Amino acid sequence: MLKLIFIGVRGFLLNDTTPAIALKTVVDTKMLNSNKPMALQWRKFLSCFTLVSLIFSSYSLFAETSVLTETGMSIETIKKAVVQIKVYSQSNDPYSPWLSGNVTSATGTGFLIGKNRILTNAHVVSNAKFIEAQRNKQTEWYELKTVYIAHDCDLAILEAKSGSFYDDSYEFSFGDIPELGTPIDIVGYPIGGSKISISRGIVSRIEQSTYAHSQVDSHLVIQVDAAINPGNSGGPALQNGKVVGVAFQAATKGENIGYIIPTNVISHFLKDSEDGKYDGYVELGVHVQSSYSLSHRKFRKIPDDAEGVFITNVLRGGAGEGFLFPGDLLLSIDGMPIGKNGTVAYNSESRVDFIEIVDNKFAGEEIKFELIRDGKRLNVSFPAKRMEDLDYMRSSYDRPYPYFIFAGLVFQPLNRDLLEAWARVGQTQGGSQFLYRFQNFPEIKENQKEDVVLYRKLSHPINSALDYYINMTVSEVNGKKISNLNEMIRLLQNSKSKYVRISFLDLPLPLILNLEETLKADEEIRQAYNLTEINK
Repeated sequence: MLKLIFIGVRGFLLNDTTPAIALKTVVDTKMLNSNKPMALQWRKFLSCFTLVSLIFSSYSLFAETSVLTETGMSIETIKKAVVQIKVYSQSNDPYSPWLSGNVTSATGTGFLIGKNRILTNAHVVSNAKFIEAQRNKQTEWYELKTVYIAHDCDLAILEAKSGSFYDDSYEFSFGDIPELGTPIDIVGYPIGGSKISISRGIVSRIEQSTYAHSQVDSHLVIQVDAAINPGNSGGPALQNGKVVGVAFQAATKGENIGYIIPTNVISHFLKDSEDGKYDGYVELGVHVQSSYSLSHRKFRKIPDDAEGVFITNVLRGGAGEGFLFPGDLLLSIDGMPIGKNGTVAYNSESRVDFIEIVDNKFAGEEIKFELIRDGKRLNVSFPAKRMEDLDYMRSSYDRPYPYFIFAGLVFQPLNRDLLEAWARVGQTQGGSQFLYRFQNFPEIKENQKEDVVLYRKLSHPINSALDYYINMTVSEVNGKKISNLNEMIRLLQNSKSKYVRISFLDLPLPLILNLEETLKADEEIRQAYNLTEINK
């Protein structure tokens, strides 16, 4: 099982699942060469997994029927609550951030949950420019607006701008997390037809797993052997007439493996949004390892009857910083014993990673641990808190990528999207520093809020001899350390010296530029590459 829950980082691209959204390009805008189709070697560079859609079989329920399903309600009632969503979206190109990407059309599913709210997946409406929806038997498409969006748990709340959209509608209520082996129905508007579809499967697994949308966050998921097709994203999973989850991704390996977001994650999202703002999940911020090793246990003076997991590292900015330390054996969390493999009893049938207990908390709520430190049993408690560095490592949506061009050299904060785009175009020579620092940023950062990297150049005589500095991380400008891109821009724009010195990590010689020549070259570069602006 692959996961990154900030108790164990296992890789860069961590998920062998993909969101189930039907996608189609509808407008092909003109792009620079860097945005043309590239070779796929970036997948080998970043991961041994391929994110592709897995199409399952399903059966559709058409026409006018009032037959009761195993959900405990009639199909007609279900049709009144389930929404087909159409999204027109456009994102920026992380490799050429001054360019807008293609306009694409995608379809997904949502459902009514009360107060005129529509629940769906965040990935359905990410980067949206226009959203519209339609319910069964409606002939008009109604415009929607995004009320809340949570990229860390792949959920979003939408609302129709016209009240007539809700005429003769039905609102679902939520049920408990289903038990293993019980039937479940996935409802939505998958590709292959325009009618509502219901796919039935069995709950086969409940565990923590990485959410493909952010590629970082790991929460509880329910695995089912039901058809979750492109277009099903955001649709309700029903059992006994109630919603027990939201369909959101399907496995790219194996057969008939789909995943739904359970109601505890949905409830966390809804409660977090009650104050009018979504804040996001808290993070414990530790790495752990199992306690199976007898020699390790003896060295740490651990009693034979004690289970739990060892802390190997505590990350700066996490809730555990200053309260937990490497070598601690975590015995229990909030009174629940932790097994040698790091799991706690979820119910009589399942065990989940102990981090799930932290996941269910909000900022400021207390986390309690019983632990063994230096051979002594201790009780430790501290407040839960968000970890800002995790925002740095997520895939980015709904906002432009900041950048700065100086002498044709393109500087940008390092992020996951830039790494993927940069690797996709094959410009990876010497870039191991990028990958290492990105993967370990919460541990190795000093005063940096972000890493600023020189990842490409727009060729011009002023930078023809500067390839040596490509794919390096900026450390100083004119002898002053920088912590983010804004500081770098400020130092360069306010420089009064004849020469500008830009220093890089692990390089003894700085990059030297004549300021007057650079400012002249910037105007020539702007005109040559048809840039309306070169700094943003």
